[in-house]
Amino acid sequence: MVFMFITAAVLAEICSALPLSGSIYIWAAESAGPKYARFFGFVVAWWSTTAWMTFTAGNCQATANYIVSQLAIWEIDFPGGIGNENVKWRAFVWAISEAMLFLSIATNYLPAKWYKAVFRISLFIMMLDFFLCLIWLPIAVHNTYGFRSAKDVFTMTYNGTGAPAGWNWILSFLFTAGTLTGFDASGHIAEETKNASVVAGRGILSSAIATGVLGFITTILFLFCIPDLDTFFALDAPQPFVQVYALALGKGPSIFMTAIAVLGLMMNTSIAIVASSRLIFAVARDGVFPLSGWIGRVDSDGQPKNAVTVMFVFAATLLCTILPSQVAFTSLVSAGGVPTIAAYGLIALLRLTRTPHLFKSSHFYLGRWAKPMYLSTVLFNGLIFSVMISPFFFPVTADTFNFASVIFGSVTIFAVLTWYFTPPNKWLRQEQIEQAMHVAEGQPDAAGTSASHAE
Repeated sequence: MVFMFITAAVLAEICSALPLSGSIYIWAAESAGPKYARFFGFVVAWWSTTAWMTFTAGNCQATANYIVSQLAIWEIDFPGGIGNENVKWRAFVWAISEAMLFLSIATNYLPAKWYKAVFRISLFIMMLDFFLCLIWLPIAVHNTYGFRSAKDVFTMTYNGTGAPAGWNWILSFLFTAGTLTGFDASGHIAEETKNASVVAGRGILSSAIATGVLGFITTILFLFCIPDLDTFFALDAPQPFVQVYALALGKGPSIFMTAIAVLGLMMNTSIAIVASSRLIFAVARDGVFPLSGWIGRVDSDGQPKNAVTVMFVFAATLLCTILPSQVAFTSLVSAGGVPTIAAYGLIALLRLTRTPHLFKSSHFYLGRWAKPMYLSTVLFNGLIFSVMISPFFFPVTADTFNFASVIFGSVTIFAVLTWYFTPPNKWLRQEQIEQAMHVAEGQPDAAGTSASHAE
């Protein structure tokens, strides 16, 4: 939590100075300085686009897992059995995942004035889920199988990876740090945000802190509330927490908790699509993608609906990889968090080495704490990056190989190639870079635009 809050502060600092759609690749470009701006802008643009587009597909499959896990609760027979080795089961999960994607995408075609309501409903559902877990679940656990002891919760370790004990412990960061990402989202919609230089940066900080604090409470709560490990690891549903709900609350109430989780995930996915579509729109607006002219177009309300359509087509296609192989889909999705963490670390590294004294106009300027916080962000995100590309099971076989490193490397190579072959006057032109730098520093640019005017 501490190090991810520091990471959020580093991003909030530059977001306040550069509140633009496509934020994160602009931040990387400007952090690198004029000489290397275009190169790092290309790299992070492809990293962040890959991350956000795969996140949508992964969330939809996670939502489907909650739904299909009810079959295990009610002991309903499925032809060929419940398991990823059954092609009929994979097709079933795929169909529900696609339906979840369709519903999540549909929200983004609503009029823009409805978005505030969507955000508020989403927050209400997530907080309802949180408080039900905080109050109802512990009461039910106390009345059924009982809590685990504090000794188990705080001192017990379990090695299910086959890794050395130290690395097995480090691998736990895969889930805790993996949850504390994506707080750059408020920067992606900065151009649609009032007083963006303050509000977008504050959004980055507040979302990271809220996720960290509430996530920590939830993690400790679940560690006390799950049954003993022999029982827990014997649960065979795709989403075992649905079975935990059933063990503690009963079969009927578990449906209610599952429904709340499904609605929350759907709303979360809808909001993620808002952020990621703005990122795709910004990259297309600058002319990198094929069909950029169409993708970068907005409707009469100023909304990038074509970018939303691209999100739908890409995520729907990605979900199709569930059909031939669950391993292939899992590998693609597991690579989703890697580019985001890499981008966080890279921006901090560039700020530390290339532009440590710039962007003093930021409302979240770090001052004397800047360099220590940049260094902390580089080192910690470097650790998380190594965890995310690490094998998760040892010894490594073809079935357990983590393809995240291969996918990340391929995306990076593609980014470098597009940087090399794209003419300098076609995307992130030098005058654009210098103009953004002037505005971020609160100086008039060549056209006379000041920072306050840009806001």
